[in-house]
Order: sequence, then structure tokens, then C-alpha cells
Amino acid sequence: MMGLFMSTKASTRQAIIVAADRLFYQQGFAHTSFANIAEQVNISRGNFYHHFKTKDDILTAVIGWRREKIAAMLLVWEQQAVTPHARIKQYLQLLERNFNDIAQFGCPIGSLCTEVSKLGHQAKPIADALSHLFIDWLQQQFAACGCHQLARTYALQAFAWSQGLAVMATFAKDPGFVRQEVKRMCEWVDSL
Repeated sequence: MMGLFMSTKASTRQAIIVAADRLFYQQGFAHTSFANIAEQVNISRGNFYHHFKTKDDILTAVIGWRREKIAAMLLVWEQQAVTPHARIKQYLQLLERNFNDIAQFGCPIGSLCTEVSKLGHQAKPIADALSHLFIDWLQQQFAACGCHQLARTYALQAFAWSQGLAVMATFAKDPGFVRQEVKRMCEWVDSL
């Protein structure tokens, strides 16, 4: 019976994290309340406080969950794509695959990092670490392409380009433009 209780507790906690992640992305951290999250999960506020005492605790859990999802995605890319060029292109093509969400809400990582930075929030370093997961991974891929001395520069360039294109997607809402720019960046990667 104790194992069942632990599982239910863990699944409720996970449901809160998933709902908070979605709401933080769609509404922003500052505009999401405990009540919003509790309503999404269909639990009472008292039950909610049993799992998380503060909104900052939820933010930390959401960032941790995003870190796990990013790490898992990067691992899948490494297993599925044979060459570092193909792996980098997987990253660049995220913008096309997630165009609808990005056009409406922006990049989930970039928007979170920007918001906690504007708020002067204590979670800024751990939110920024999400960007560094991508940047560090891209640097490894560019180094594996033979661009050892420029690997960090290229990684930062690819990351900055994707963030800028995410902003353009929210502004222009033009999937054709995003496709064209992703194609251009993929051609650049192939040229290395």
C-alpha cells in the first residue's frame, strides 16, 4: 500500500510540474498563479501546497524537468544521426518542427531565460544553464565536424541564430521564412 501512495504522490507532483511548465511557457512565470496550476491539475490548493510550498519551488522543478527533457532529446539525436552535421541540423530543424508553438509563445528556453532575467529572479543561473546545455552540445558537434578552434564560436552563432529566428517567428508568423532560414543554416553546416 505504501508503494501505491508513493506512486500517486509522485504522479501528482509530476502532473503539477507538467502543467506549470506549459503555463509558464504559454502565460509566463509572473502571470501564472498557484490557482492556475491547481486548476489545470484538478487538485485543491491544500493538496497543491503539500507538493510545492512556493512558486519558486515549482520553477526550480520545471527547470529541472526541462533539463531532463533536453538531455534526453540530445541523446536521441546522437543515437539517430550518424554524423555531427546531421546532429546539428536536428537542432536547427527544431524551429520548423515546433513552429506553431514558437510562433505563438516564443522559444521555451529563450522566453524563460529572458523572463527570469527581467524579474531579477534567483533562478536565472539554473535557467541560463538550459541554454548552455544546447551551446555546449553544439560545440561538441562542431568540434566533431573538424572545426576545433571555431567550435565555440560556431555553437554560439547557431544558438544566437536560432533564438533570433524564434523571435522573428513570433513577429512574422511566416513558416516559409523559417523554412528558408533553416535551410540556409543547414547548408552552412554542410559546408563545414
